[in-house]
Amino acid sequence: MRLDFFLVMCELNCFTHHLKIQKVSSSLTVGLEKDMNKMLCALVQCVFFLTMTRFLSAKGLQLDEDQVIQEVVSFMEAEPKYAYKITIGTDSRLEASGKADFVTAIVVHRIGNGGRYFWRRGNIEDRFHTLRDRIIKEVFLSLDVARGILEKLQAQLSESPKWSFEIHVDVGEEGPTSVMLQEVLGIVRAHNFEALTKPQSYAASSVADRHV
Repeated sequence: MRLDFFLVMCELNCFTHHLKIQKVSSSLTVGLEKDMNKMLCALVQCVFFLTMTRFLSAKGLQLDEDQVIQEVVSFMEAEPKYAYKITIGTDSRLEASGKADFVTAIVVHRIGNGGRYFWRRGNIEDRFHTLRDRIIKEVFLSLDVARGILEKLQAQLSESPKWSFEIHVDVGEEGPTSVMLQEVLGIVRAHNFEALTKPQSYAASSVADRHV
């Protein structure tokens, strides 16, 4: 676990304990209690932000976006004779509350010789009333990650090794998502990315799905 995340968690635990003690004190004013509650909310939001913005490797190592990019570049440059495919996909699981657990994965595939992946979880506060709403959210989470890393990858990778970049979406020609197929493909292509659907969209339907 990164030191900054650990320190925030420790501060949050200590602050929560202090708040409980102060609430039993008759000298605590209403104004002070409100200020302390605001501080507590800010700390919770900070912890949530750190969780949302950090990725995990398959071995559980926490990495920020720049570190993920460096890992991908190092992996590719170690064997430049191979071709590579970098893919991003998101999957989700609906919870009883109507909220959903989202996982976005970045996969670098050394074609014919394995690969690596990185993932992060995002508990979105929105409630999702339809499958379509959830699928569209998955797509935009993938696009947000794609926009963040593609330009940096292009700046660091030369013409060798050869590589391509795709968005994998968790929809297919069969099943309940078939009615959304053209809409989802249109969204991805409108953002100038190539899209793959099930059963080829392994970054979403296999890798991300493993962690929801």
